[in-house]
Amino acid sequence: MDLCFSPSSSTDGGAYKLLELPSDLCKLIENAIDTMTPLRHIKGKSGEDAVICTTNKTYSVRSVALSNSLLIVTPPPDASSIDFPDDAVIIRDQVTEILELTPAVPKLHTLTATLRGKEYDDDQDDDHSAEPSIDQATFTYEDALQTIQASDMELDRQLRPIAPTYLDRLLELFLNVLIALSLSHESASVEALSSSLADDHEVPRSISTQVMSWFGEIKDGKWKMDVNALLKEVGLGILRYHLHEPIAQDELIAKWKSLVGDTFESKVDLALLSGNYLASVNDPESLTYFPASALPVDAARRFAELFLTRPRWKGKDISPFLSDIAVDSKERDKLLLKFARATTDADGVWYTTRTQYSG
Repeated sequence: MDLCFSPSSSTDGGAYKLLELPSDLCKLIENAIDTMTPLRHIKGKSGEDAVICTTNKTYSVRSVALSNSLLIVTPPPDASSIDFPDDAVIIRDQVTEILELTPAVPKLHTLTATLRGKEYDDDQDDDHSAEPSIDQATFTYEDALQTIQASDMELDRQLRPIAPTYLDRLLELFLNVLIALSLSHESASVEALSSSLADDHEVPRSISTQVMSWFGEIKDGKWKMDVNALLKEVGLGILRYHLHEPIAQDELIAKWKSLVGDTFESKVDLALLSGNYLASVNDPESLTYFPASALPVDAARRFAELFLTRPRWKGKDISPFLSDIAVDSKERDKLLLKFARATTDADGVWYTTRTQYSG
């Protein structure tokens, strides 16, 4: 085999990048090629680290230096093949780094900031015939797909959120209407639910249908409720009122069961609210609202805030507040190793701040 330089080596230099793919993404790309299904693209504005988004996952892109250079070679171009030996391969470029993809946490915090003040509630005029003002201009799903560093699935439930108090009321209505119409939460008629909510409670059909899609699956005119997701939101609706004044765990559970009714009270579980509350150090049965979603996204600031809130944490207590900034337990443990110091006493392992945070 003869190695030959390309006639266009001056223009080919730097034109090639090697991308190392995780096995699941490799299979996805191979399937997309076979079925001619489009994949999402690289996202990132100036000043942002680039990510690659598929329909359901986000991957960070980083450059990894190689200890040895690699040559990019191809067969001779047809037009110039006569100028090369029969067994020649053409050197087109050399690379000293590869691009590595790793699963990443979607960057939804920018979407939250964009949508702030645009929450829908029952007092909002739903007539869209008038042109919106510049400040209230509609931010569409397509806008989000182009600008927010997250996959389609990860963007679900994030666009134009409903005001929490209105959402709480809607979910209670859903549960009541299911009982009133004797509908199964496993296969409820979308038409029957949306009609009842529109006629009896003045809930626009577009809103009720959207909420159904958030808390379950709609297929062939039937809604299959995601019980845990809906119950979690109902529980949060109670917990939100206890940001400063704690609520006893028994009282929370009792109110929660009362709201969801006999059908679902056996499914009520405090674990559904993990990452949204703190138990008092002196009284573990006393809970306050403390949502991970309100904490800084930056890992250093997240740990600083956590250790300002509580100087030391048990692993099982701090872990729920790291799940939205770590893609898995391995990544979470790396963050703990970097930003916290582990100490052991008679009560087990505790985490304390590793360094003072200067802001």
